[in-house]
Amino acid sequence: MQEIGTLTETLFADTPKGLLYHYTTLSGLLGIVRSRTLWASDIRYMNDSAELRHTADLIRLEVQDRIAGGQGKADLLGQFTDWISHRITNGHMLFGASFRAHGNLLSQWRGYSPHGKGVSIGFSAESIMECARRQHLQIGRCLYEPARQRRLVSQVIDAVEVLAEQQIAGGPSRQRVSAIYQKVFEAIEIDLLRIAAILKHPSFREEKEWRIVSPVFTDAARLPILFREANAMIVPYVEFDLRSHAGQSLQLEHLYLGPTQNSNISLNSLKMFLAHNGILPSRGIDYCRIPYRHG
Repeated sequence: MQEIGTLTETLFADTPKGLLYHYTTLSGLLGIVRSRTLWASDIRYMNDSAELRHTADLIRLEVQDRIAGGQGKADLLGQFTDWISHRITNGHMLFGASFRAHGNLLSQWRGYSPHGKGVSIGFSAESIMECARRQHLQIGRCLYEPARQRRLVSQVIDAVEVLAEQQIAGGPSRQRVSAIYQKVFEAIEIDLLRIAAILKHPSFREEKEWRIVSPVFTDAARLPILFREANAMIVPYVEFDLRSHAGQSLQLEHLYLGPTQNSNISLNSLKMFLAHNGILPSRGIDYCRIPYRHG
């Protein structure tokens, strides 16, 4: 059986190539260029916590199958499921930001340009990786395949069961066993959160998402956390510096302008804005050529 830390490191071992695109609004582009940073949000608030709920659902289904099949310790597995449902909104903090391997996806334009205000910004994958290394972040390829997700979740639960068995080998009391289970869950929480950060629902597979992921933080008071309004709530985030080296100018490789009814004039002002800030994308700026639909 692989240790959970080994599982996590394997998931973050892939290396992106070519360009990585970040979809945002025109307002978002203004902020990125002026600050030379990207907002990495607390993963619990990405898509209204759907990211973490997906992992919790996978674990719950695996636990149900094991209990129904008479496998494992029902009390351990039941407590593990209850613990996860609580930690989704009350656990440690991990921040992430999303990139796509494809910069011109209709599904993404629908999400980011409902009023003709979307852009996707193409960065060199090598540059993003260098920025991540400099800031002690990792980059991982999101995992969509149901079979791989189930296998991974099964390995996580195997690891929990082995750790628990090692801790209760001396035959402690029932009350003591419950406390030991909690310590086992706490011991795997950091790795479990990093795994959950790149497990996505199969319906999003066309995105081919890569995600930069921060270290897991246990003390929010010591973090340079900022806050923004989004999705009818306040979302915590940290800034991800998009420069490989301090003092370096922002390097953009390519941009797509999303669907808009004013493509020609919008492209012109977009080029003017970038030039005014000393940015000349090496692969140019293109219109997405997807018909604009208002409303």
